[in-house]
Amino acid sequence: MSQVQESSAASQTRAAGPQVRSWFHAPTNTVCHVVVDPQTRHCALIDSVLDFDYASGRTGTSFADAIIDYLRVEDLHLDWLLETHAHADHLSAASYIRGKLGGRIAIGEHIRDVQKVFRALFHDPGIAQDGQPFDKLFADGEVFAIGELQARVMHTPGHTPACVVYVVGDCAFVGDTLFMPDYGTARCDFPGGDAHVLYQSVRRIFELPPQTRLYMCHDYMPGGREPRWVCTVQEQREGNVQIHDGVSEAQFVEFRKLRDSGLGMPALILPSIQVNVRAGRMPEPEANGLSYLKVPLNAV
Repeated sequence: MSQVQESSAASQTRAAGPQVRSWFHAPTNTVCHVVVDPQTRHCALIDSVLDFDYASGRTGTSFADAIIDYLRVEDLHLDWLLETHAHADHLSAASYIRGKLGGRIAIGEHIRDVQKVFRALFHDPGIAQDGQPFDKLFADGEVFAIGELQARVMHTPGHTPACVVYVVGDCAFVGDTLFMPDYGTARCDFPGGDAHVLYQSVRRIFELPPQTRLYMCHDYMPGGREPRWVCTVQEQREGNVQIHDGVSEAQFVEFRKLRDSGLGMPALILPSIQVNVRAGRMPEPEANGLSYLKVPLNAV
């Protein structure tokens, strides 16, 4: 059973800007955010999570259902289910939630590159190479609406080729590109990852106004502290343990490569990727009515 934590501290109400409500999924250390236009009651959900027990192969919807219940109680209209990238550590619940509430599932346009890599790895012609079945592929700099709020897309590769940040008012949803300042940045050893590119992406985020509130997709609670997932650009620039102001690209790349060389693969990477490049859909059922996820042996 997933633990659900709703943070009132992370809920920001601004007269002319977005309201944000966040949920922490303890089994995968993932944070999901709902961004609301208070004028129209339209909203977007960023980086949803489907419960999944790998040992039994069973999925669950308790965590997603709690968010659905919240949206219904608050009478919110879901415009978008936004993915910051194809996650390797949890399964997306976007397809499930869209089936309950509607909305469009969107991701950065470079998901095509990710799909091509994993279509080959899993030897699976059921994985598209053209961005399907996502409803919308965003280009760098593209602007879209959440109700009457304006949202902007920043392409921030380095962790994966398809990573994006969604900037909405004075908030930015950074996916895995950054973690809280006391933890650092994303790994760069996945297919298409590059520490040089990540450095440039982070510096681009650091060019946002200093008081821009950055919302993380994960928190790993270093030192056993309570989960946290919001900080400012200024706090990152001054205090990120890996990439604060003054750290050169060469220094960061050397550190990131050494750290990544000692990391194991995320526990859910193989099932997650197969689902997430399909916008949260499971593979098509086989003749017996069951869907199957592959485990390529000695390939990763």
